[in-house]
Amino acid sequence: MVMKKLLILHLFLYCLAGNTIAQKRYLPKIESCNCRFLMDSSFVKTAPASLKLSFSTPFEKIDSSFKTRCGYLIVPENRSKKSSRMIKLPFIIVESKNPDKRKDPLLFTAGGPGGSSLSWAIGATKNEIIKDRDCIAFEQRGTRYALPHLRAFDLDLAIKDSYLKNLNKDSMVLVGLKKYKQTLEAKGIDLSGYNTDETVSDIHDLLNVLKIDSVNLYGASYSGGLMTAVLQKDPTRIRSLVLDSPLPIFTPIDEDEPVNFNEALNVLFRHVEQDSTNRQLYGNLKQRFLDYFNGIASKTFYQPYLEKGTSDSVKIAYTKNELLAEIMNAMSNNIRRKEVPFMLTEMIRGHHQVYIQTFLDDLFRKNQAPDGMRISAYCADQSTYHSEDVVRQIYSIYPYLTGYRINDVIKGMCDCWKVPPVKATTKEPYYSLKPILLGDGEMDPNCRPIYIQRINHYMPNGQSFLFINRGHGVGGKDWNDMVIQFLNHPYKRVSPPNEGIIRI
Repeated sequence: MVMKKLLILHLFLYCLAGNTIAQKRYLPKIESCNCRFLMDSSFVKTAPASLKLSFSTPFEKIDSSFKTRCGYLIVPENRSKKSSRMIKLPFIIVESKNPDKRKDPLLFTAGGPGGSSLSWAIGATKNEIIKDRDCIAFEQRGTRYALPHLRAFDLDLAIKDSYLKNLNKDSMVLVGLKKYKQTLEAKGIDLSGYNTDETVSDIHDLLNVLKIDSVNLYGASYSGGLMTAVLQKDPTRIRSLVLDSPLPIFTPIDEDEPVNFNEALNVLFRHVEQDSTNRQLYGNLKQRFLDYFNGIASKTFYQPYLEKGTSDSVKIAYTKNELLAEIMNAMSNNIRRKEVPFMLTEMIRGHHQVYIQTFLDDLFRKNQAPDGMRISAYCADQSTYHSEDVVRQIYSIYPYLTGYRINDVIKGMCDCWKVPPVKATTKEPYYSLKPILLGDGEMDPNCRPIYIQRINHYMPNGQSFLFINRGHGVGGKDWNDMVIQFLNHPYKRVSPPNEGIIRI
């Protein structure tokens, strides 16, 4: 019996040692380059001609008056596997010209998940932020300029086929997704290595290798939640957070987003009711919208469409879902949003053609299927923690939304993609006294302002601001002015530059 206990203890210690060794088996490295990052050759070679891609990037053209440092962070593709291959993640450091610059740089990474971050470095050279501190743009694993880039076009082709041949769209998505997965895995890509937990470790590895002991994190949308996860993993070097329209890591977005869209429309309807002088055109618009879209919930329409480069038009089937998608696209655009009330009146009158034409043009010309990084990260972050029962409850309350999926990555896709979930602790909210600046637009149809209030609840040294008549991604000069105020004095009360920005 004693020998058995000793054996168990020995095995336990061996496994513990093994885990420790596994955690220390790599040292992140930096490979310097001249900012002319080489794009993933397999992606460039297989991309449609319409994308007009080249193998290199234009970031060497950053304003030459600034000193820049570019390189690749080299880390394992999957830290949980001892035999994992290494991948290369680009970054750009733009140095402030100020001889008395502050020693805490600002690190930015894009939202999505799946957005590219590097072009932000070009914008940073034209921003007042660079006057006080260095700026770092970091490309997340699997995204556009990372090696590898998780992108193939099997899903795009399947979605296009579903429209051209009027096939079941959900079925065709799964057909394309299976081919997509096979294409990526044939390149040796380990899809389970592309998630928020790994990206959090990437950012900390970058800070370690660059020997940065104090940093400010800047994230938007998905990367807003990502940055709070970076803070959670190791808060010691994190000075502050700046989050624009953040998606909290603890939020089940597929359950929320239909309601987010509905709430944003309600804000728009309220403005129309208060501000419009054309009562004949815009009076009672909300009820007319609901009556119409509930009335066409089960209808199928048809529109002739001539794809560019072809000579014969085809009759394409569409439903209220394509119309809602165009409304969503306009609501997400700060310039197009003012067109939405008229767009709704036209749709209610049955004038769909121009909007469906735009939808189909975008579908066939822009290859809009999600990157593999977006699919993997969303599936790892959301699928295990997602409930279809909640979605059905939403549809029962808002019938016009039934069957309309805003996100381009849904649970059925994740069941096929089969990647493990992020750690349960990553999904849990936590408390922190770190200073945080939060902003969101009142008509954001993706991440509602309640999200910045929820983050602020857990981070009481946060300051939250609502931008009137703005949507997802407030950005702009006003926001930049507030960011500079905050970064220079993160515990001091930020003063918004105009009355259209309200502290909440």
